[in-house]
Amino acid sequence: MENVKESEHREAVGKRITQIRRFTGAPSEFWPAFLEEAARLVEADMGLLLLRQENNEGWRKLSLWQDPAVKVSKSADIIKRMELAAGMAMSEGFVTEPVGWEGPIPAEGLVVAVKLVTEDARNSAATFLISQGARISAVEAKTRLELVADTPSVYQLGNVVVRARNDVAKFSEALDLMVLLNAEKRYVAAAMTFCNEIASRYRCDRVSLGWVQDGYVRVQAISHIEKFEKKMTAVQAIEAAMEEALDQDEEIIWPRPEGALSVVRDHEKYSREQGARYLASLTLRLDDNPEAVLTCERSEEPFSEEDVRGLRVFCDQAARRLGDLKRLDRWFGARIFASVREALGKLLGVEHTFAKLLGVLVAIALAVLIFGKMEYRVEAPFILKTDDLSYLPAPFDGYIHQVHVKIGDRVRKESPLLSLDTRELLLEEATAVANQNRYVREAAKAYAQKALADMKVARALEEQADARLKMVHYHLNHADVRAPFEGIVVEGDLKELLGAPVKKGDILFKVARLGNMYVEMKVDERDVHEVAVKSAGEIAFVGRPDLKFPVRVDRVDPVAVTQDERNVYLARALLPDKPETWWRPGMSGVAKINVGKRNILWIFAHRTIDFLRILLWW
Repeated sequence: MENVKESEHREAVGKRITQIRRFTGAPSEFWPAFLEEAARLVEADMGLLLLRQENNEGWRKLSLWQDPAVKVSKSADIIKRMELAAGMAMSEGFVTEPVGWEGPIPAEGLVVAVKLVTEDARNSAATFLISQGARISAVEAKTRLELVADTPSVYQLGNVVVRARNDVAKFSEALDLMVLLNAEKRYVAAAMTFCNEIASRYRCDRVSLGWVQDGYVRVQAISHIEKFEKKMTAVQAIEAAMEEALDQDEEIIWPRPEGALSVVRDHEKYSREQGARYLASLTLRLDDNPEAVLTCERSEEPFSEEDVRGLRVFCDQAARRLGDLKRLDRWFGARIFASVREALGKLLGVEHTFAKLLGVLVAIALAVLIFGKMEYRVEAPFILKTDDLSYLPAPFDGYIHQVHVKIGDRVRKESPLLSLDTRELLLEEATAVANQNRYVREAAKAYAQKALADMKVARALEEQADARLKMVHYHLNHADVRAPFEGIVVEGDLKELLGAPVKKGDILFKVARLGNMYVEMKVDERDVHEVAVKSAGEIAFVGRPDLKFPVRVDRVDPVAVTQDERNVYLARALLPDKPETWWRPGMSGVAKINVGKRNILWIFAHRTIDFLRILLWW
């Protein structure tokens, strides 16, 4: 008989567990029911459902069940032991711990804990207190609890399926509604269709749509009412409720759900004065901004969470279509005015700070470009030159014997630059001296012999030998090419030409004086009319662009010079300051000459404007 009763008991518990697995109610109803049935399944005297808090900082008690027929102490020690068992179950899956507790009748028993399987990946456990006199063993309790440990997961999956099915249905209904709205070409007709369809689908007594106008919500349409007086008390009351929802930008439900923090004063007032027992107000958003409010009224049943979710889908889907119709369904003057006001609102409003800051900066930049002026400077390449330049040729035909300098060397006056080979000159000198002595003796001999004709011939030859000797001495004295003044060698790199022959008149070196250098600029013919004598400017060398040196225009040649298939004018500028020690003739860079203040926009655009004038000139 006992076996029959036990079998019936287990069968009843199994049916209840099956019902719990198929439970479709709210989680607040599911967890107590599940805990009770699991406790009865293992014949426990008390059950505790625990959820691990974030960062593993202790447990949060979700539900506590106690067999009303058994008196068990809820002492802090027992609860603590049950929480410790739950913690061990997180790693082991199932834990049993013997405990003792005090009460009207002190007793001993077991604490069993099992880790629950859930879909939200949160650590949760169920712990049970089984008295020592229970007929169930620890092994049997483990088997039974492991069979029902996945019940929360099954329940959650079922909820997901149900919610997905409901969401699909809501989206299907929303698509049907959008078909109706898209068929309407006028805003008022679309708003009426929207309100009527929602009233029909959600069994509402009345549905009202309000839109923001001049900072206030104004009722645009009321379900099943084609015309209404906007100054009616009921209309003004519903507008106040709509503004309450718009200001908070969230769904407002009346009566306010437990735990909600929204302000519902105007909804409460409207419900009391107009007899609407249940209200739901939702905002319609365009570009994440609340632009309209939908308010639904019922008298039979409150709005559930599913109803609010479905209404939200309808509002989100219809907002864009209604907004477009409202903007376009009016005469063109009103549309232009609204567009201008919207643009000004975006420009002067408090949102999009960085975009507006960028716009202000762009406007300031344009104002500066159009009205501002700055110094206009003509740019031209330049080369450093000097008029004190000496060309040093070869004094006679010969061979290079020694080179004392190279390009860039500073030299002093009379410093030797190059020496020619003098060996042939020394031979010629010896020959000339010998010939001179011979002709002197021949003249003396002819004089002694009274041979006047021979004497004159000998003396003429002696003079010729003497002239030749002087020429050799002159070449020997000029065998060293010397600097005519203190300066720098700008041409003549002959180190690699030792022993090479040179002819008289060949230019061997160029020596420039450093004291009187000037800047020669090549001004483009497009800018030459801007450059005037005594105009000030600056130059920067290619080798030292970080340094700027002042110059002043001294002369502009009147004749153009062709260079790189374009015409340029040579302008000469003086350097008022003392030349730097590292300056060398031939150095180049860029010069910028100040020609006066010009409009900034003209400075950047005049080249293009001039090009277009020439191109489009007819």
